[in-house]
Amino acid sequence: MKKPVVKLEFQDNKGSGSSRRRFIKMSSLAFAGSTLLYACSEDDDFNPGMEPEPEPDPDPEVFDLGSGDLGILNYAYALEQLEAAFYTAVRSGAYYAGAPAEEQELFDDLYNHEVIHREFFRTAIGAATADTPEAMLPDLEFDLEGAGIDIDSRESVLATAMLLEDTGVSAYNGAGDRIELADYLVIAGKIVSVEARHASAIRSLLNVNSADFAGDDVIDDNGLDPAADPADIYSAVVDLNVVATPFTANNLPAPQHES
Repeated sequence: MKKPVVKLEFQDNKGSGSSRRRFIKMSSLAFAGSTLLYACSEDDDFNPGMEPEPEPDPDPEVFDLGSGDLGILNYAYALEQLEAAFYTAVRSGAYYAGAPAEEQELFDDLYNHEVIHREFFRTAIGAATADTPEAMLPDLEFDLEGAGIDIDSRESVLATAMLLEDTGVSAYNGAGDRIELADYLVIAGKIVSVEARHASAIRSLLNVNSADFAGDDVIDDNGLDPAADPADIYSAVVDLNVVATPFTANNLPAPQHES
């Protein structure tokens, strides 16, 4: 298959804002090029890594994310659906409409990146479940207002964006040692890099010209981002009361290498 050309174009803008957006845009385009190539590969020999005979879901009416690599893909897909839905809503709110151009452009970038991530997982999981489409996480519905998220408020939008991006970083880092297929692990590494840049950009808006982008709350004593167990991420997301479509995570794989 002929590889698509990913073209990078930069405007000669000055200032920290344009530098931050350029940095984020570069990382996103690099990710988009590689993932689209992967998702559109002529080699359709996807291995979802499903474990045989997983524990049955106690409620057959509620979708379970599944086991093995497919379970992790569905897990990531759920998070990306949430982030994409949030940024879609933000761009329709009063805060975005009245925000400075730099902030609007940043949220445009975040929206575009998360939609790319969401659509990648939709394509990859669709290929992996071509013979078992019922194993693919359905489109989720979200209730931002019911969760107390005010898209008309700058404070609420930035706080929620930081929470979601931090959650994404922890989620991907915590899922890495549960992925069997090397290609999936490479993709997860690319995505978590983009999510970390998102978190950094949001922190720069919350506290301009500060070192919060690498604060103690996101970087440990070893200089590493946090990693969280998928069960903890699942519980945290459920506790937000923002996901209106119930699903379970009863069969996600254990770490391959215990520390």
